Amino acid sequence: MSSMHLPKVVGQRGKTSLEIERESFERRQIIALNKAINNQETPVKEKHARNAVLGTFQDNGGNMFWAISSKMPVQANPIVCWKFLQVVHKLMRDGHPNVVQDSVKYASQIRDLGKLWGHLKEGYGKLIASYCRLLIQKFKFHRKFPGIPGNLVMPDEQYYKICGGDVNNYFEFSIDMLDYMDEIISLQHAVFGSLDMSRANSMTMAGQCRLAPLILCILDTCQLYDYLVRSLFHLHSSLPPDTLSGHRDRFLQCYKRLKEFYFKCSNLQYFKHLVQVPSLPDNPPNFLIASDFTKHIKPAAVVREEEPEPDADNDSVDNLIDMSIPDVPVQEINDRPPEPDERDFLIERLQREIRLLKEELGRVRAEDHKIISGLKEEIVKLEKILSELRLSANKSLKENEGLKKDIEQLKSDVVASSKVPELEKQAKANQEKFQKMKDIYGKLREEHVSLLRNHDSLTKQMAVEKKVLEEKDQIIKENQLELNRMVEEKHLVHNNLQKSANDISEQLAEVSSFNSKLEKQKEDLEARIRSLEEAKSQLETDLDIKVTDLMTVSSQLQDARDQAREKEQELTENNETLKIQLNQARTDKETIETRLNDRVSQAEGKLAETEADRDRLQAELDKQVTLLTDRYNQLTIEKEELETRLTDDINNLRRQILSQTVREATLMIEDAIEQGDNPAYASSTCTAEYLISRASPVLSCLSRLHNSSFAYGADKADLEAVVTALTDFAHHLSDSVIQGFATSHAAQIEPGDELSNACRHSGRLGISLLHAVNKEENLDSKIRDVSESIEHLMKLAEGLIPKMEDVKAEEIGDMLENEMQGMTSAIESAAAKIQEMLQKTREDNTGVNLEVNENILGSCTELMKAIKVLVEKSRDLQKEIVSSGRGTASATEFYKRNHRWTEGLLSAAKAVGWGATTLLDTADRVVSGKGKFEEIMACAHEIAASTAQLVVSSKVKAERDSKNLAALSSASKVVNQATAKVVGSAKSASQTVEDQNLMDFSSMSLHQTKKMEMQCQIRVMELESNLEKERRKLGELRKQHYSLAGEAEGWEVNEFGELVTDEAVPLDVNSKVTAEKR
Repeated sequence: MSSMHLPKVVGQRGKTSLEIERESFERRQIIALNKAINNQETPVKEKHARNAVLGTFQDNGGNMFWAISSKMPVQANPIVCWKFLQVVHKLMRDGHPNVVQDSVKYASQIRDLGKLWGHLKEGYGKLIASYCRLLIQKFKFHRKFPGIPGNLVMPDEQYYKICGGDVNNYFEFSIDMLDYMDEIISLQHAVFGSLDMSRANSMTMAGQCRLAPLILCILDTCQLYDYLVRSLFHLHSSLPPDTLSGHRDRFLQCYKRLKEFYFKCSNLQYFKHLVQVPSLPDNPPNFLIASDFTKHIKPAAVVREEEPEPDADNDSVDNLIDMSIPDVPVQEINDRPPEPDERDFLIERLQREIRLLKEELGRVRAEDHKIISGLKEEIVKLEKILSELRLSANKSLKENEGLKKDIEQLKSDVVASSKVPELEKQAKANQEKFQKMKDIYGKLREEHVSLLRNHDSLTKQMAVEKKVLEEKDQIIKENQLELNRMVEEKHLVHNNLQKSANDISEQLAEVSSFNSKLEKQKEDLEARIRSLEEAKSQLETDLDIKVTDLMTVSSQLQDARDQAREKEQELTENNETLKIQLNQARTDKETIETRLNDRVSQAEGKLAETEADRDRLQAELDKQVTLLTDRYNQLTIEKEELETRLTDDINNLRRQILSQTVREATLMIEDAIEQGDNPAYASSTCTAEYLISRASPVLSCLSRLHNSSFAYGADKADLEAVVTALTDFAHHLSDSVIQGFATSHAAQIEPGDELSNACRHSGRLGISLLHAVNKEENLDSKIRDVSESIEHLMKLAEGLIPKMEDVKAEEIGDMLENEMQGMTSAIESAAAKIQEMLQKTREDNTGVNLEVNENILGSCTELMKAIKVLVEKSRDLQKEIVSSGRGTASATEFYKRNHRWTEGLLSAAKAVGWGATTLLDTADRVVSGKGKFEEIMACAHEIAASTAQLVVSSKVKAERDSKNLAALSSASKVVNQATAKVVGSAKSASQTVEDQNLMDFSSMSLHQTKKMEMQCQIRVMELESNLEKERRKLGELRKQHYSLAGEAEGWEVNEFGELVTDEAVPLDVNSKVTAEKR
């Protein structure tokens, strides 16, 4: 025998029997709860929930459940959270009474779950939030009324004890029940709102997962509705109707929504197999009429037990009783030492299991009573239907009674025949007594059927007694044979009518099938009871109880046999008398027979009419089936058409998105091309190196665009990749065109014009490619043309990169040191002078002028401080570069060896010093009223460009992970921010001055207004002409500046007049600053 068949009470070393049992109980609860609360979108299985309920009785509360559930991912998975809430609701209803008290303290956790999942607007988010609100309301209800159990079922004495005689208690109690009912109705509304009711959602696992908690809600609403009606009738008997108008309005709303809720549930196939949904009356109770309370019927919902399912994991959960008997040799048992602790443990375990079995048996019996009450209600309904069918039969019976009266009149003349009615009455009385005896026997047999099956000897004895009774019945039937022949024809009509009623009853086959299902469920329940009784039979204490019951049954059966023997003697005496009187009654048979034949013909006519009605009903049913079939076919066609239209709409929408993307990309590239002809953009410049860096990504964008377009042609769902590729392509191409125009402004005239034309050509080819994408044409040739034009553009840019030659290599190091020192001195001097100017303007100016001057000078001061910090960081980085790169040589030799880099730093330092001096002079003129705000902005941009050149020049030789380089970059960002602040202050000051100098045109006449308008137009045209001239002048000055700078600082000029250099140091970064601002 394997180890799995050994008793499960074997103790572990170092642990007591109670500890072992506790661990086993915890393990069973963990397994049951993990199976009940999982992430599968299926309803919670009843057997796992039942194990959790039994665990609360064994634990005397819900602390074990909450300890296990605290480790579940209820905040990570919505399905786990939904099932967790359902199990909490189930345990509060069916678990131990202490579960409600143990769960109330976790109300804050339930509230947090509702808030968390309430942010999820789809799926289970709203459902979980609504369920959490329901449980919170249930907690509040039970906290306020601790005497009410979790399932809300209590006797009338408990109900009246809770409310007492105070009307205020009824008033508050009814309000709390209405709040409770509102939360339940809100939950069912959310559940049904998340389902598509046009489909069979109740037969899918996902739909059943959402609908399963509504069974508990139906059970709660039945009790709440009953208590609510009682409370409101009591309130109306004690308070004026106007005071309770709010209660009545809320009740009517709940009544309508609750009736709709029951109607929806009763139409779902899922609920038909699990619960008998109650129905509310057609009209709500009228609380203003006290007599209406007598018409109130409490709605009853009966929960049907699910069919047991085989569980593949039975070994993982211990059974309630281990029925296996270990096959151990006797000698081995005798050799074992006694284990009194294990026996005590076994006794405790069996006693505890006995208590659990009794509780389970009581619960099953209570459920049986519920099902029986539901069956009785169904039987009442069927009896009402059959009563209508029996009306016609009653007419024939009345006629038969008339015939009986005629027979009695005929028999009154004969002395012997006068005793026939008395004999008939005696026979009927005897038959009724015998029937009652049979009924008593049947009830006793039904109540103890499980016990009789477990004891074969008693069953055989009962069979013998039954056989004796049947033999006695046969003797009685033989004695009454002649009497039955006399009344045989009388019952013929009744039998024919009964056949017609049976034919009509066949139309109630659905009701009968429903009853058969109920009977099947009842048989399942009886099977469960039998299994529990078989388990109990293993215990000696229960066996004694069963023996006592059997003895009681035997005594009852003996009494029944004695009564049957007495009745048999009486019937024997009566039969002797009847034999004499039957011969006298035969003469009357022929007369009655003729009359009965007439009645039979009439009954056959009525039967024909009944069959005609049945055929008519069948025809109507077939017609309705045909109509429903046509409607289903029509809905199927409409669904296919709707899916086709939806597919077309999606394709059209994708097409619109693609067209809109192409349109926006085209506008972006066209705007970049138009910037080449924009006079305001003529002052922007850029280096050839930066142009190449911005143009190279266009080639990779073309490759991605080709691949995504090919994929989109195969599958229209790959629209996102095409849109992304188009956006990247348009952005990089437009940026390359703009930077190309800016680079052409800084080049010689002919190379600049060639570069500008190449940019326009590339932009037009890009627009042509976008149109081809929109038309879904072949893109190979278009992409090849754009790629060639970009490569040509990059080739032209490479030709514009300047080069530099060695000049003054011996003195370059000293010049750099002197220039850096001079730049620092110039910055400090400019900062000091700006402070003096600020102090002076505070003394001389007031009002708007003071505010404007303070803003400008303050921003200039911050700019000077930022430049000073930048220069210091640059010098620190310069020292680091020199110390790391010179080796054993001196700093002068390092500067000589890297004179190209040194010359770049020298040029940047000169530019920064000159910019600081120029900014000081410009600020002085603006504060004194002799300058313009635009001069401040131009100087600020120039300083930003110079500092950027200094930063870039320093980065050429620096290490990438250098701390000084990071500090220099941070200082450069501060300079850019200070420059932006100077520009902002200048613009704000200009706007303030313009607002102050605005003219008042309100007093001017029409002629004066027209005259001044013409003068302004003339002035605008003059300014535009001067602006164009100044831009051309600025272009020539920049060309001259580059030429002079090359000659002065050692740059080379090639045969085309272009500047070339060996180092990739930007000569002008105005274009970079402009691009960043743009």
